[in-house]
Amino acid sequence: MENNGSTNGNHNTNGSHQKRRPPKIVQPDMDFFELLEQGTKALERGQVSLAVQFLEQAQKLDPDNPDLLLNLGGAYILSKKFKQAVDILEPLSDRQPNNPMVWTNLGAAYLGNPVLATDEKQQRAIGAFKLAVALDPKAPNVAYNLGLIYRDRKENEEALHWFKRALKVNPKDKDALYYIKQLSKQDEDITDNPSESDQSE
Repeated sequence: MENNGSTNGNHNTNGSHQKRRPPKIVQPDMDFFELLEQGTKALERGQVSLAVQFLEQAQKLDPDNPDLLLNLGGAYILSKKFKQAVDILEPLSDRQPNNPMVWTNLGAAYLGNPVLATDEKQQRAIGAFKLAVALDPKAPNVAYNLGLIYRDRKENEEALHWFKRALKVNPKDKDALYYIKQLSKQDEDITDNPSESDQSE
């Protein structure tokens, strides 16, 4: 039997067996809307680097399109290119101050890597996330993200408030429920075992 390079016994000569290779981005015949659509679809599929390629190409054709900027900002966040996301999303927040998704993405961009986030980054993220939730009280994951930031800051009462709010928005949020139980237990432990300085008052 002749081997054509296929390892699974299928004799595929048209090259379609290479499904993992992303399509080439630079296709001169693609217009802005095709690039935006392909970039958005790639983002939805979790193909972030491919999405960035399509969306950056689209940006060259229409650099001020708000839908493009929102999606490109989101793609940069998922690519951990937080500064590039901020550079796109801050001007967009001036143009679309009532769009909760802009503030949600900007909050994530400001925060960056939560483990490495400085106080300043946390404060900026809190401000953006609170604007998002003020504009849309049911904005997905925003209350939960606020809870995480406050938990990291060891501001447990505020964290508990936001985790409860996240659970109210999504009663199936197991992570929010976990943190509510964890923080409530910490509060009970503090109440049951007050420090000596508290007892002396």
